Amino acid sequence: MKENNDVDVVIIGGSYAGLAAGMSMGRALRNVLIIDSGNPCNKQTPHSHNFLTQDGQTPAYITETALSQVLAYPTVKFTKDTVTDVTGSDNQFVVTTLSGTVIHAGKILFATGIKDIMPAIEGFSACWGISVIHCPYCHGYEYRGQYTGILLNGETAVEFTTLISNWTDKLTVFTNGKSTIPAGSIKADIVEKEIARIHHTNGRMEYLVFTDGSTQHLNALYARLPFVQHTTIPAALGCKLTEQGYIEVNEFKNTSIPGVFAAGDNTTPMRSVAGAVGAGTLVGAVIVRELLGM
Repeated sequence: MKENNDVDVVIIGGSYAGLAAGMSMGRALRNVLIIDSGNPCNKQTPHSHNFLTQDGQTPAYITETALSQVLAYPTVKFTKDTVTDVTGSDNQFVVTTLSGTVIHAGKILFATGIKDIMPAIEGFSACWGISVIHCPYCHGYEYRGQYTGILLNGETAVEFTTLISNWTDKLTVFTNGKSTIPAGSIKADIVEKEIARIHHTNGRMEYLVFTDGSTQHLNALYARLPFVQHTTIPAALGCKLTEQGYIEVNEFKNTSIPGVFAAGDNTTPMRSVAGAVGAGTLVGAVIVRELLGM
């Protein structure tokens, strides 16, 4: 085992929520260790949008800039590692990493995000975050007025199709099998054929290929994917999850376990850089108050 490190807070996850929390606590002179495995969910996304002062920048640039600014505060440290276990209780947590490091911490913040589960469609993963997208506020402007698909079925497709029609009227809903969308409920073509693969160039889709050999031109495809938490450690600690699978938190980002907090994509379906930064800034201030016994 490596030498123990005693800190006020261990932040597990070093993307936007984790770094924002680190800055908030660093400015409050708290000793913080950020541990990140280096596998963000938006690693393929070419540009980040809807974030003031950074609109159109790459996620990597935003992260690198944020990290350099956070580490300007001497009480904040960062390490690339993977947390394998968290035990203990409030003010007496023990964090173990893959490299064998053991850290004792007063509070724990999970800013670990989620892991999307890709469908068995050839080319889907390669296009994810580029032309296969999840959020119109993040990507819709770039595909405005273009041929756009929605990979959904059932009642959920009705609301989402209405939303996407704000950006384009060249819409097709792909149910990838028999449609369960209520008849007459959407103003878009419905295609029930199963998708075999996405023909693309460097993640930029050109057309869909169906299992019957037919094709359809498309510039972008929206998809709402199932997901799992990026780590099972919060659940193992006893943190409650919502019915949708997010870590349950209150307005101050407290989980159901005293001393354990969560912020960012692991707590909400509203996935955005700006939202994660806001959540991280808030939880950093909340944790400082708890450390002071307030």
